[in-house]
Amino acid sequence: MAEHSLQIAVLGVSGRMGRALLTAIDEAPGAKLSGATASANSRWLGKDAGDATGGAKRDVTVEADPAAALRNVQVAIDFTLPEATAANLAACVAARRPVVIGTTGHSEAVRAQIAAAAQSIPIVMAPNMSLGVNLLLKLVELAANKLDADYDIEVFEAHHRNKKDAPSGTALALGAAAADGRDVKLADAAEYSRHGNTGARKRGSIGFSVFRGGDVVGDHTVTFAGIGERIELTHRASDRLAFARGAVKAAQWLVGKSPGLYSMQDVLGL
Repeated sequence: MAEHSLQIAVLGVSGRMGRALLTAIDEAPGAKLSGATASANSRWLGKDAGDATGGAKRDVTVEADPAAALRNVQVAIDFTLPEATAANLAACVAARRPVVIGTTGHSEAVRAQIAAAAQSIPIVMAPNMSLGVNLLLKLVELAANKLDADYDIEVFEAHHRNKKDAPSGTALALGAAAADGRDVKLADAAEYSRHGNTGARKRGSIGFSVFRGGDVVGDHTVTFAGIGERIELTHRASDRLAFARGAVKAAQWLVGKSPGLYSMQDVLGL
């Protein structure tokens, strides 16, 4: 691969994940930052992307308009907010640019827009971009398939105090993997809230527990609790670079693919 042959736009460059993505792009052979956006009220607009991330100059101006950031790139990576996804997606469709979406917490309407856009451009969308988490998804599905409803399933997740959506997108994906393993719908099995006299646990339910505090990057544990034994499958992220590296890998994989909605499981061949 020729040096700097893959031109990448980071949509949401000034956030925590945006900063990690710049490091991951620097690490990836043949990848180069060539476009960047921040929110319309960001103090980094009009400045160099390196200024926004506290690093070296990039010769890339931070834009508010995603269309401007996409002019000289081959693929985009979106780690903004759910409210920004629709505009970013529309710009990618108009420019015919594939996009990796790592943002979570989308409404049903936005998810429908993503599915519609995937008819025009290739999209990788995953609640978690790390290799470890995507392996965990497969392990959870396998365990749920082999352990019947005598084993209660509980999904626990912990994130930093500023995370806005709960349960996390990764926790929901883990719950969905467990539901797939049991051949049931998550919507029918999920229990999201417990307070007061809830009564005995419903057989076959998939429970969710949420922790928010401090600077936790992301911990996820799926417990299969039987009588006399308990199986716990855990992934702990200590650095956002794990997610950023996966997103860059997805961007490299996505270029040249046919329109469609892909997952990290597709990227990793799982």
